[in-house]
Amino acid sequence: MANDEWKTKAPYRIHESNDDFDSKYEGGCHCGRVKYHLSREKPLDSKFCHCTTCQLIHGAPFQWAAIFHKEDINFEHGHHDLVWYDSSEKTTRHKLPCKVSCAYCRTPIMDEGRNMVLLFPTLIKFKSQAEKENFAPTCHMFYGSRVVDIPDGKPKWTGLNEKSDLIEDSPVESVKKRKRDVEEEKEKEKKEQDEKEEGLSEGPHGGKGSSERNESQ
Repeated sequence: MANDEWKTKAPYRIHESNDDFDSKYEGGCHCGRVKYHLSREKPLDSKFCHCTTCQLIHGAPFQWAAIFHKEDINFEHGHHDLVWYDSSEKTTRHKLPCKVSCAYCRTPIMDEGRNMVLLFPTLIKFKSQAEKENFAPTCHMFYGSRVVDIPDGKPKWTGLNEKSDLIEDSPVESVKKRKRDVEEEKEKEKKEQDEKEEGLSEGPHGGKGSSERNESQ
């Protein structure tokens, strides 16, 4: 993003007092230079990620991330004291998706995607256990890359959730659902392939295909 244009766009744009931003949580970095508020009571989703990139960048066995809309966050101050990192190209320019940290203490603030942000609940000052439970993770991702076992009974995906296999102590119903989804996906692909082949055999005008016409001559 050219120049300082990013400062005027979500999630970095500071909401004005008349924006009717209802703050429900406050979060911030270790040194206190970066502080933000959240207006959504519950994240769109919350997950544990065990991919090797998260392990390296966070220096931890896994990452706890909660998904929010970009408009759900409002920086109280410090949004000019942020640095970015593009883990795919290993550059520090603001290119989506990217990782965002405090420029001073280097606390990871969030992962910024094209439409959403992944925030880290450990940065939020929860005022009660009930608030913390709103951020309870629904599953584990990239559990095949884990460095520690977590037998909590939550769905455990080898890669991205809903896009890979369930393993370990994943709930039986979740495993059955995934098998049904995979079978439905295969049936859909087979149906589309059959329809495509049928269309080719009929030719462009609904008659026999060229090869079939030649054989009949």
